[in-house]
Amino acid sequence: MEHTSHTHSPRNDYGRLIATILLFCLLAAAGYALQHTISCFLLSWVIAYLLDPLLVSTERRGMKRLYALGLLYAILSILTVFFLAFILPAITINWNAFIIDLPTYITKLKQVALEWKSRLPDRYGSDEIEWLIDKASGNIDAAAEKTGFMAYNFGTRIFFNLFNIVLSPILVFFMLYYKQTVIDTVISWLPDNWRTLIIGIAHEVDSSIGGYLRGQVIVSIIVALLATITLYVLEIPLPIVCGVFAGAASILPFIGVIIATLPALFFAWFKFQSTAMLSQVTVAFLLIYFVEGYVIKPLVFKKSMNLNPLVTIIMVMALGETLGFWGILLALPIASAIKITWGHFVHGDFKQR
Repeated sequence: MEHTSHTHSPRNDYGRLIATILLFCLLAAAGYALQHTISCFLLSWVIAYLLDPLLVSTERRGMKRLYALGLLYAILSILTVFFLAFILPAITINWNAFIIDLPTYITKLKQVALEWKSRLPDRYGSDEIEWLIDKASGNIDAAAEKTGFMAYNFGTRIFFNLFNIVLSPILVFFMLYYKQTVIDTVISWLPDNWRTLIIGIAHEVDSSIGGYLRGQVIVSIIVALLATITLYVLEIPLPIVCGVFAGAASILPFIGVIIATLPALFFAWFKFQSTAMLSQVTVAFLLIYFVEGYVIKPLVFKKSMNLNPLVTIIMVMALGETLGFWGILLALPIASAIKITWGHFVHGDFKQR
């Protein structure tokens, strides 16, 4: 009998492994098929996660959650009207100006490529350099077509996602209203011997993820405002677009600083064609990200995730490739949750159950 149990246990393990792999494949396929629904759900979840501390603070002062939700939605409605009346038109004007001036940018890039080609000395290796310049100038039109297609696709996606934008506030309301009911239901499903441990891990993950998401939103808004004001003072074209891009790029760890400066440097070079102006823009962004890294983030992020840089980059690349924007945004929280859970596993907390 012992021999029989030993021979069948590996097969059972293999069966469980295969079943787990198939389950993940089915989840991935379902996620791809329902990507718009999942995107709407994730947007609603992030918004609810960011707003929940405000409701908790009002509940501690004696206000019922339903009334707090009503007050919160009234304030958000006023802010939404302000955004639609003032901020959105400015962003739209900047974006339309970029689309209209795109052919001019392409023509200027071609002229610069031809000037570089004409200035090449007749030396060894110049043929290869000319070939590279011809190749690059030939790809400019293709890049312009891709840029125009991306701009059109971006506008089209916004139009077709209006339903999700309208549905999201409704989902947020019910997520916030039934939050405690959902938590109590999930806790009741947990086994008694694992309940305390899992609740403890959930509190640690909640503290880490909540602090990161709320802090990152604050940091991105501050970076976007600082970049927009700085570029406006320096008279760089499309300051709002470049500022919003800088705020969004600050989500990316390590390389976000470099990516954020590229549009501003391009527009500065296109308008002024001056090394001094490029230096001013570079110094301005260095100062912004110095303030962000050494002043804003230490104040906003009370607890650091202390993640390994290599693990951070791999998680951002992998989840960004599979989930797009949401993968990039949630890469660090997911990595932090895995790290916290793995720490309890290494310390033997799971073996003691």
